Amino acid sequence: MKSEKISSKELFDAIDQIYQEKGITREYLIDSLKAALKIAYKKDFENTYNIGVNSTDKNAPEVKSDMIVPEDIDVEITEKAIKVYAVKEVCEKIEDKEIGIKITLDDAKKISKRAKVGDFIKVEVTPKNFGRIAAATGKNILVQKIIEAEKNLVYTQYADKVGQIIVGTVQKTEKFGVIVDLGRVEALIPANEQIKTEKLQPHQKIKALVLSVTNEAKISQPKIILSRKSVNFVRKLFENEVPEIMDGIVEIKDIAREAGSRTKISVWSNDENVDPVGSLVGKKGMRIQPIIDELNGERIDVIPYSEDIPSYIINAISPAPILAIDINDEEKVATVVVPDDALVFAIGAGGQNVRLAAILTGWKIDIKTETQIKETVVE
Repeated sequence: MKSEKISSKELFDAIDQIYQEKGITREYLIDSLKAALKIAYKKDFENTYNIGVNSTDKNAPEVKSDMIVPEDIDVEITEKAIKVYAVKEVCEKIEDKEIGIKITLDDAKKISKRAKVGDFIKVEVTPKNFGRIAAATGKNILVQKIIEAEKNLVYTQYADKVGQIIVGTVQKTEKFGVIVDLGRVEALIPANEQIKTEKLQPHQKIKALVLSVTNEAKISQPKIILSRKSVNFVRKLFENEVPEIMDGIVEIKDIAREAGSRTKISVWSNDENVDPVGSLVGKKGMRIQPIIDELNGERIDVIPYSEDIPSYIINAISPAPILAIDINDEEKVATVVVPDDALVFAIGAGGQNVRLAAILTGWKIDIKTETQIKETVVE
């Protein structure tokens, strides 16, 4: 195969432009191009002679010495030319079947006078039509690497935001979820991560928690999953709104939530001079109201956390008045006594208040009225 020089100046100009615009290094692009050209060379070689490297086809043409595809290929790319080399072992004598992988010492010395038996030497095997192959392959590789680089850039950008809140625009609603436009990429709020009571509209600006980001090979963009249902969505909304939380003065201890309806959140202050509940609510509700608005009116109860279990449970049941509480540490059950007329408030609509209080504290809570307790005593 006669060698010919293949100009690659335009290719290098394109690589340099990609580096400046996309930040993809020349070394990375050239290495990718070399790997692709090795595959392209072998494929073109085999197609030319209609044979495989280890062909067993009886009807295949006789394999001559210059038709044996080299096993070890090296591609060199410079600004002046692109060349293909076969890496061959230097031997005293070789058989025809070894042409692709070995070279005689006499022939090797024609390439390098220092060659000796056992060395490996590069023999140029650049095909006459390789300029066309290199041009087509180069174009495809550069386009592919640009797409991959942009995809990886987006992945890195959003992978760092997992567990954080981002702002996006509702694009459309499907059965499987809501598609949100984040600018450079789309994200999905799956049906099971939506607030069932809210109807998001196209073009609506919303906030959501980034649950996960995956860079799957079969899709053109990273897969970004968002949530508006997660308790951590509420947690992050408060963290972003309340400076005392960001400064570590106030801590959110526990959150219980039925998204779209009601949330209970317990807070603790590391500074006795700072009111944790007041920090979250703000003067005249100025801190909590934007969060309630973002959650479309979801009720939020902020209660003080206590290491004293009876006090914590009483706080969690609020605003219902509590007459007495009995704690069973072994079974982790709390029996709470309320006035007869406060039973509805203590339990809440559909049992929601006591249910959320139990989730918040981690205790089973049994609500009893004053009359029920007296009747039990009499019996």
